[in-house]
Amino acid sequence: MSAVAVLPRIADLDIRAVWSALGGGPLRADRGRAFWRDGDGFNVALDVGVWFDHGRNIGGGVLDLVKVALGCDQRAALGWLAEHFGGDTVAAAPAKVMSAKNSLGPIVAQYIYTDEQGTPVLRVTRHKPKTFRQWQPNGAGDWITGIGDSRRPLYRLPEVMGASIVFIVEGEKDVETLRGYGFVATCNPMGAGRWREEYNPIFSGKIVVLIADRDAPGEAHAERVYAGVNQFAVEVLKFNLETAKDVTEWFEQGHSEVELMDILEAYWTAGEGINHG
Repeated sequence: MSAVAVLPRIADLDIRAVWSALGGGPLRADRGRAFWRDGDGFNVALDVGVWFDHGRNIGGGVLDLVKVALGCDQRAALGWLAEHFGGDTVAAAPAKVMSAKNSLGPIVAQYIYTDEQGTPVLRVTRHKPKTFRQWQPNGAGDWITGIGDSRRPLYRLPEVMGASIVFIVEGEKDVETLRGYGFVATCNPMGAGRWREEYNPIFSGKIVVLIADRDAPGEAHAERVYAGVNQFAVEVLKFNLETAKDVTEWFEQGHSEVELMDILEAYWTAGEGINHG
């Protein structure tokens, strides 16, 4: 069966099912849409049969969603759909994902996730134009694309374990921004909507400062993190920075670490947004 003959049948697929199989975040049933944020860049809204990435102003149907999410060509996308939704639905084709070198722009940053002992277990690369890719160790000292069943620890986990005060933000770039000013910070892999219950006990006995991205997915993510972490932490302070989308943008506006500490002191003094465990 040729790809051309089966392409019309792809339109019959439930894009929400495809979304879920790709690892997309929770659906917002109240609006029939969903947001998928990968790091701090991939922000996709699903609607009936179509999707749109607000971060890059691109969109399309099911096949385009698979191609963008996996960073692959059309043949590989068809193969992935055949593997996950049956050969009767789409033409079977080898699901050979294109390398990041061929399918993505140049790498402008990389973030290495490690286990408690500092052994690398996950790599995230940021590309230009703004795109992200996840990698797992290949067992021979190199990386292969995809996460598979590999562990997904918190970013900068050893530092988090040894700290008494920890900032939680949405993306690795914000973590590195805060670290540059002397703070201990962390985030979960793949951005908003991907917080795991297993992360919560790590914050037992710690003071947590949770800075939410100032958008709907960021606020929803922060609420989820707050609900989990405040069961274990000594104190949790949750807020966003009113003049900026995230903490990196806030510092880029000319603010300082002294101002950030003043904000924290004001919240602590007023007792706003704090859980006293």
